[in-house]
Amino acid sequence: MSAHGAPIPMTSRASGPLVGEAHVPGDKSISHRSLILGAMAVGETKVTGLLEGQDVLDTAKAMQAFGAQVEKIGDTWHVHGVGVGGFGEPENVIDCGNSGTGVRLIMGAMATSPIVATFTGDASLNKRPMARVTDPLALFGTRAYGRSGGRLPMTIVGAAEPLPVRYEVPVPSAQVKSAVLLAGLNAPGETVVIEREATRDHSERMLAGFGATISTEVTEEGRVITLQGRPELKPQTIVVPRDPSSAAFPVCAAIITEGSDVLVPNIGLNPTRAGLFFTLQEMGADLTFENMREEGGEPVADLRARFSPDLKGIEVPAERAASMIDEYPVLSVVASFAQGRTHMPGVKELRVKESDRIDAMATGLRAAGVHVEEGEDWWTVEGRGHGNVAGGVTVESHLDHRIAMSFLVMGFASSRPMRVDDGGPIATSFPIFETLMGTLGAEITRD
Repeated sequence: MSAHGAPIPMTSRASGPLVGEAHVPGDKSISHRSLILGAMAVGETKVTGLLEGQDVLDTAKAMQAFGAQVEKIGDTWHVHGVGVGGFGEPENVIDCGNSGTGVRLIMGAMATSPIVATFTGDASLNKRPMARVTDPLALFGTRAYGRSGGRLPMTIVGAAEPLPVRYEVPVPSAQVKSAVLLAGLNAPGETVVIEREATRDHSERMLAGFGATISTEVTEEGRVITLQGRPELKPQTIVVPRDPSSAAFPVCAAIITEGSDVLVPNIGLNPTRAGLFFTLQEMGADLTFENMREEGGEPVADLRARFSPDLKGIEVPAERAASMIDEYPVLSVVASFAQGRTHMPGVKELRVKESDRIDAMATGLRAAGVHVEEGEDWWTVEGRGHGNVAGGVTVESHLDHRIAMSFLVMGFASSRPMRVDDGGPIATSFPIFETLMGTLGAEITRD
């Protein structure tokens, strides 16, 4: 069953080369944070280029429920914030749909206000662990009451007299780091977050842009991020760059589909997000960065991806995992068309995404004729080379948008079509995926 309705089976098959420009949606991480920080600022924040996928729209509804005014006028989203500590208590349950990022960041944003809110989501989100966020939030004085295993539905009781926190993130997670920083906004004194491995730093960049006093220092402990509590956030005008995680799909499709030449303009290349593109280059992909520039404090470039028949399997550095954690499913598809073994260590975070992404991809790849080995924190794909991937199977998406899109990309270059049991969840992050791929020459049908 789809995240938001009846299942939508989809099939992809080899067609002509993929050619043209792929204008992917806005960055999902920045879109979520634009709405949340806009709601916590005093005054009107204007956002263009917002990703209008279901995940982000659910966050917009949540900000309205907490008292902010959120509306779209023309191509611009207007957020009239209520200030740090100004959230009101929602009248109804907050439904975050399929979005782990949305629910965890929103929990952090309200955790240090003296209000109560109950959160739920779809079947996939309600299986995901929330203790990784609620445990550090408890240090502020926040209380959480959920199902066994720390799962949704869950009621959060905000701290009436929050305490400042010093917290070392036990596993690399931008969601956990960001939730603690958002909670720290309404706590007195300094909130400190320490991460051993760098994760995407959109929260730090955007907090500074909204006027918070925040600094990052690299020490023997790792990256030490210090936030001064109780600032008055200033409204911003934000142009959301296009999402590198969405760009991954047309880029990877072009690399494995014979004769392809695709330009993907205006892609954010924040170094904490761009690991996939460097990995593809190391595998021998014909992938170049054109028109490199900076927009809104973020590095941006146009990506040109061409068919690359001589891909080689590589060892992906474990320390790169945090910068490409959402891209491993589609990377495993590219690895299937390479020669030799691609080993991907340091990826246990994939076990607790919208699905167990290692298991979901390994099962589908094996069914399609690709040899895969896996452990708790690693997996290996034995590439078959271009023209030797069979395909021809139906795979489960597990209510996971990235699993569905990855296997549809595989169908563009496999010998026989690939079918996913439910492509409906794709709308959560990339609602124009089918249309965009179609304009490039790809064939995707709804069964």
